[in-house]
Amino acid sequence: MKLTPTDAITTLFLGLFMTIQCDRSSAQAFDLAAATQNLAPRTYLKAAIYTGNFLLVTGKDPDGKPTGIAPDLAKALGARLGVNVELIPFATQNEVIEATASSDCDIGLVGADPARAENVIFTTAYVEIEATYMVTNKSPYQNATELDSESVRIGAKDKSAYELWLSRNLKHAKLIKTKTVDEAIALLNKNELDAVAGLRPGLIEDLSKASDGQLLNGRFMAVQQAIATRKANPQAAVFLQQFIEEAKSSGLISRIIKEHQVSGLTIPN
Repeated sequence: MKLTPTDAITTLFLGLFMTIQCDRSSAQAFDLAAATQNLAPRTYLKAAIYTGNFLLVTGKDPDGKPTGIAPDLAKALGARLGVNVELIPFATQNEVIEATASSDCDIGLVGADPARAENVIFTTAYVEIEATYMVTNKSPYQNATELDSESVRIGAKDKSAYELWLSRNLKHAKLIKTKTVDEAIALLNKNELDAVAGLRPGLIEDLSKASDGQLLNGRFMAVQQAIATRKANPQAAVFLQQFIEEAKSSGLISRIIKEHQVSGLTIPN
């Protein structure tokens, strides 16, 4: 029988962690039971998935559930806990945070940011995505670090992780928030913006929408894709951090990325 990519990933994950578990003490095994109770009190894991990131959610299965890197990582976590996983798709990252903070969902896979951390705890990143700027060919700027100057107008999708970062860190440039990246590009085409902020892989695909666009070298930040759980559940947060560290060191994250043939992601140390 030929395994699907998801089946193959789950099989790999279980094999890796069966080896790890063989070396663990009974006290640590109890920790796993406690983590399962904390993370999956319904006896299954409800995972909130942000569907707007085309790198991490690449499609839907026959039942309409999201597929891709983020869904596979949630399924791997369920395999680690020994429970089934229900994937709950959300169109916005704020909805993911709200569902996770309220316990409507047990975990949320989303970009980490201090502005989103009031009621949830994030793991460290399992992947990073570089954020840079699209400008016109007439722009005097060459590098993404050069734009924080007086009179520079930067467009960014409202509530995106990179917009939240720019809102905190820009000192001189004017930040103009838009509903979509396409809206920001339209403003760039009308000379109403000097730059459009975005994830580099997405901006590469969107270059054709700009009348004379180019991407700047370098980055102004990297979006940290992580797993969140509600802040009132610190034991679960400790386990999730351990899970992310093991998933990176074991090669699981690399394998998932390879299976879905996604480029533009970096696995942080």
